[in-house]
Amino acid sequence: MKKVLVVLTNVSTYGDHADATGLWLGEATEFVDELNKVGIDVDYVSPEGGYVPIDPRSLKYADENIFEYYKSSDFIDRALTHSMAAKDIKPDEYDAIYYTGGHGVMWDFPNNPYLQRTSERIYQNGGYVTSVCHGIAGLFYLQDENQQPLIAGKQITGFTTTEEYLSGKVREVPFMNEKIAQEKGADFKKARAYKPYAVQDGQLITGQNPFSPRQVARLLINNLK
Repeated sequence: MKKVLVVLTNVSTYGDHADATGLWLGEATEFVDELNKVGIDVDYVSPEGGYVPIDPRSLKYADENIFEYYKSSDFIDRALTHSMAAKDIKPDEYDAIYYTGGHGVMWDFPNNPYLQRTSERIYQNGGYVTSVCHGIAGLFYLQDENQQPLIAGKQITGFTTTEEYLSGKVREVPFMNEKIAQEKGADFKKARAYKPYAVQDGQLITGQNPFSPRQVARLLINNLK
């Protein structure tokens, strides 16, 4: 059976700001829902393991399907309460890794050595490194076999600078995803703000915003079949 590692954040505020953030719930549940439909298994990991906070704003956009997962004892236990710790992951067990979003990931995804090692190993094994929205932050410092940025010269997408301004959080975030991706040599693609959009370049599959997790999942599924 194919298995995908879903990465979630442990960060609950915008740095030192007294403003709540965390996992953008639908970016996990909608992706997982697509995989569940075709019998692909998932595990949930976070940098530190354990508790995963939910961005309260994401609940305002939750539909019935998202709330089904939010009320699921399995999802609450495995994803939100007892997520696996990045240091304990065995990369060879997975066919792909998927970085979810929510602003919290900007603090704990980019420089986690265990997530980096896992992602690079999965990629070296011929697996897929995928992300959606702010989850692109997990890709910035990955390296290829020549110690060059993995995303250099690759078509990828993520939460755009325009969307960050529209989110109203631009003064609270530590960087702009689009800017960092371009500095790493990526060919950053984007569609209209807050419209579903995903792009694949080889073993990299990325989605632009919170409306794109199903698009990422479907591209991944097509490759895992």
